[in-house]
Amino acid sequence: MTKTAFVFPGQGSQYVGMGKELAEKYPQAAAVFSEADRVLSIPLTELCWQGPEEELRITYNTQPALLTTSIACLRVLWEHGIKADYVAGHSLGEYSALVAAGSLDYHEALRLVRFRGEAMTQAVPAGEGTMAAVLGMSTEQIRELCTKASALGLGVVEPANFNCPGQVVIAGNTTAVEKAVDMAKEMGAKRAVMLSVSGPFHSSLLAPAREAMGKLLKTIEVKDAEIPVVSNVNAQIIKDKDKIIDALTNQVNSPVLWEDSVCALIEAGVKIFVEVGPGKVLSGLIKKISKEVRILNVEDLASLENSLALLKECG
Repeated sequence: MTKTAFVFPGQGSQYVGMGKELAEKYPQAAAVFSEADRVLSIPLTELCWQGPEEELRITYNTQPALLTTSIACLRVLWEHGIKADYVAGHSLGEYSALVAAGSLDYHEALRLVRFRGEAMTQAVPAGEGTMAAVLGMSTEQIRELCTKASALGLGVVEPANFNCPGQVVIAGNTTAVEKAVDMAKEMGAKRAVMLSVSGPFHSSLLAPAREAMGKLLKTIEVKDAEIPVVSNVNAQIIKDKDKIIDALTNQVNSPVLWEDSVCALIEAGVKIFVEVGPGKVLSGLIKKISKEVRILNVEDLASLENSLALLKECG
């Protein structure tokens, strides 16, 4: 039988209106949004469906909004009897993956990601940290770039996301990252662009947020995963609750090894990837990692119907 992985998106995939169509048709999806409003005591549903976009982009709003939308999509898939053999998520998406795997309770995950967003925001004052995407450089070149840029005394520059061949995101102090973008072009990068983000995610500058998350995770009930999960921090397939807690703690200020994570799933026999949640960012990355797998997504009625037809055909 063909093995399937559900993969869950992180920050950058959000948009106003996400999840609304599915929630209007499926009570299970609508319930996910209602639960989020109640658990967090904020009008999250209104923010997801009506915006404003600038509010939705604030990290401590984005994180629970994306988790909620992804879980709404997941519950609709479950309603149709579609289950995964493996799960993984990009950065924030790892929390959605752990809910899907039965390791985290959805309500606890909501509180965790809201806190995570707040801790990340507080770790580095606004404007002092940022990220940039660098295209067309090898892993070795990226590491060399970060070392050289950091040595200039302008601040920290580090690899943050190894997304797919030739696409790496770097993070650090704003002035240092801006300099690294210029240096990347001189070193032969096809493209190097600053990203519109509110902080230097997955860099050592977020050590205070890592410490805060580590303390909170020790107070939360985390269970062994019922479905194997691929961890961002080391691209290993795990189920043990202690390893999951360590992975979530370290994830805050460690690079996301997305390319390696996808490769680990392919090596485990996964032939179908379903991006569960808003956007097609992960679908695009997986396409660049392997031409041999089938990639689907579920974010609205059209994508759901298309995915269900293909999944039933393969199953």
